[in-house]
Amino acid sequence: GYDMNDFAKRLRIIRKKKGLTQKQLAVEVGASERGIQSYEIGERNPAFDQLITLADYFDVSIDYLVGRTDKPEINK
Repeated sequence: GYDMNDFAKRLRIIRKKKGLTQKQLAVEVGASERGIQSYEIGERNPAFDQLITLADYFDVSIDYLVGRTDKPEINK
């Protein structure tokens, strides 16, 4: 089933794949470094608009980002 930690894990994985620090990602998406940290340790969930911004930035679907599918492609 769906696990909130899926988002935390996936965000960390795709951030590292891009070679970004938490601070760099925060700057890119207009978040705080602490905010990104709290997402990655599963302490907090992003608001919808932040989730969309992250998905757009990494060019992946929201379903992929939150762990509902393993396919990163966006269905348009």
